[in-house]
Amino acid sequence: MSELVVETHALTKRYGSLAAVDALEMRVERGSIYGFLGRNGAGKTTTLRMLAGLQQATSGSATVLGLEAKRNQLDILRRTGFVIDTTLIPSMTGKDLVRFNRGFFPQWQDTLVKRYADALEIPMDRKFKKLSQGSKTKLCLLLALAQNPELLVLDEPTAGLDPVVTDQLLRVMVEDFANDGRTILMSSHHLSEVERIADWVGIIDQGKLLLEARLDDIRANYRRIRTAGTQLPTSTPETLAVTSAEGVTEYVMRAGAEELAANLRNQGAIVLEVLPLNLSEIFLVLVGKENHVPVEVLA
Repeated sequence: MSELVVETHALTKRYGSLAAVDALEMRVERGSIYGFLGRNGAGKTTTLRMLAGLQQATSGSATVLGLEAKRNQLDILRRTGFVIDTTLIPSMTGKDLVRFNRGFFPQWQDTLVKRYADALEIPMDRKFKKLSQGSKTKLCLLLALAQNPELLVLDEPTAGLDPVVTDQLLRVMVEDFANDGRTILMSSHHLSEVERIADWVGIIDQGKLLLEARLDDIRANYRRIRTAGTQLPTSTPETLAVTSAEGVTEYVMRAGAEELAANLRNQGAIVLEVLPLNLSEIFLVLVGKENHVPVEVLA
């Protein structure tokens, strides 16, 4: 079994009767790029803040790099680059922030500061409050990368950024960090960006993890079957959603599509199409408005 750098067991955060995170079971393998997906308010940021020790769980547990999050916050922070909040001391310049942060991290590398300041074109002499949103985000990423961490945890890192800056950030994350065998956990609701770089995805909605799987497995197994016929089965164990309109029934399958298609033909149905699904389509099935059958987490 691959080593896990993040692992949660029944992790829950409640605010009164509201469960912002509800019995979360998450597994992030070392060396992976894990896309943590969900709509705004789904529970992504709350989860990441609990991993960083910035919020305490109501119940359950979380470990980061083998350390219990609620008891080992400082050790986790020394070994993990967190970019959860892009608000830094407004009166400090980038150079000031480098000097301020340097002493807190034993693995800090000034060579990385220069590399990313040049590569990302960050104006290091300008005060933080004077920077554009894109430059603020890039500076926060620079500070996290200069820690030389084992794990990089990013909360919506490309939110509000233009396509050029987004491309710069994604390239740095993959080419300079993940390709060195280290791990990225990245929350986002921009599915196309996650699909571009991730090898694992987890989809959360209303605090519950609906799916966790390798992206390659999703591409290989998830299918949409369009069929015409009467008295068709309403679901199978591998069915995620079933919809019917104008005499056509659609099945969204997480596995077993060819077997179901064969069974439908044997029952006299006409199978119109068996189509692969991209990540955006699967996301909409899981958290959108389609007619759902009960969903289980795909391990």
